[in-house]
Amino acid sequence: MAIKEKLNTTNLNRYSKCLPEHDIYDTELKGFHIRPGKKGLMFRVFYRNEVGMQKVFTIGSYGVFTATTARIEATRVLALVAQKQDPRAEIELAKKNKIAEEAQTLKSYIEGPYTTHQNRKKAGHHTLGIIKKHFAGWFDKPMNQLKRSDVEYWQAKMEQDNKAFPTIKRTYGALQSLLNHAAQKEVIDVNPLKSIKLDKPAMSENDLITSGTNRRYLEGSEIEAIFKGIDLYQDHKRKQRENSRLHGQSHLTDLNTLLFVDHVKPFILTMFYTGFRPGDLFGLRWEHINLKFKTITKTIEKTAHHNPEPRSFPIGEEPAKILNEWWHQNSKPKTGYVFPGKTGSRMSKSAMQKPWAKIRFFGKLPENLDLYTLRHNFASQLIMNGADLLTVSKLMAHTNIQTTISSYGHLKPDHARDFINQYCNKFSFSNSNTQLKSA
Repeated sequence: MAIKEKLNTTNLNRYSKCLPEHDIYDTELKGFHIRPGKKGLMFRVFYRNEVGMQKVFTIGSYGVFTATTARIEATRVLALVAQKQDPRAEIELAKKNKIAEEAQTLKSYIEGPYTTHQNRKKAGHHTLGIIKKHFAGWFDKPMNQLKRSDVEYWQAKMEQDNKAFPTIKRTYGALQSLLNHAAQKEVIDVNPLKSIKLDKPAMSENDLITSGTNRRYLEGSEIEAIFKGIDLYQDHKRKQRENSRLHGQSHLTDLNTLLFVDHVKPFILTMFYTGFRPGDLFGLRWEHINLKFKTITKTIEKTAHHNPEPRSFPIGEEPAKILNEWWHQNSKPKTGYVFPGKTGSRMSKSAMQKPWAKIRFFGKLPENLDLYTLRHNFASQLIMNGADLLTVSKLMAHTNIQTTISSYGHLKPDHARDFINQYCNKFSFSNSNTQLKSA
């Protein structure tokens, strides 16, 4: 039997201090009642819909609603029922509208569907971090309301913070990818920033000087300096270890007995002789290497989202020898990373920065000589020695040969010059006497 009592302020205050064990129904308004719970008293309305099914409409908690306001809301709900309307319909619609509105904000999308999407990628957490760091001020904006002025203001702020244009461009590209994904999933109709480009700043004098120098090959003296730097790095490590063993750490391995003091020499030489990106060497596993046939077969990480299929690359005698010696030194593993971190896991993206800086120092190389230059040198030297662009494009794992042409095409032997010289030699000009040479 239902317990009935008038739901006024006096009784509600009493019940809120000592919660009843059962629902308490109002004596005046049929179906209006309170239910005790962990969060206190909750106002509810019991009713039957037009087909006779029992339904309950939750109004809210006592404290948020007073006895009077809860009674008014209960009266409204029962009036809707009398008119054969579902009082929950407007609540469900409001909830759907709220969810839809929240789903369209940048914050909601990046913390929901886009996090799931990026977690499937190797560097997805890095991409998410970039967006969260540089677009936090946009988080409460509905994505479809982003406009040109937002981009212009954001770019100006990034430039005030002394961010280089390539960095700004990469960051903006991360946001564009998110908006394209939202449009593809029909969360928004279209990417509102699709046609909005960044304003590229005028090149400074220093930019003009250094333009075109990033993708360059190494001079012979620079290659010698790198090899010398590697050897001096190894000597330095061996001396450090000798000193440690002489001062209470005799349990440490004697590096004088090893060909490689650590992963640095085989890593750098493998990159030098194969042109692999650092990221692909960080992810290189023994399962990818066939020392007998001198091949490396792996998925290229930079383009894995476009082409997840493994690709096979031939390697020369020198890198095969280096990898074979490194394999023997590591007790011939069948699996695992070729260049693991200290715990056997994958090395971090910055793991080679300090070793490379030491090699530059020992080899007396310029501080701005990037490790990535080894990759550019690989492609450049192949082309200058007569390799065709298609072969180099495949070895560099470029997704499009136009990338190879635009980056290294200028190094291709220029046979057109031979024809020009033949023409000039045929019709030479003499200061003392203009004459034509016979063909």
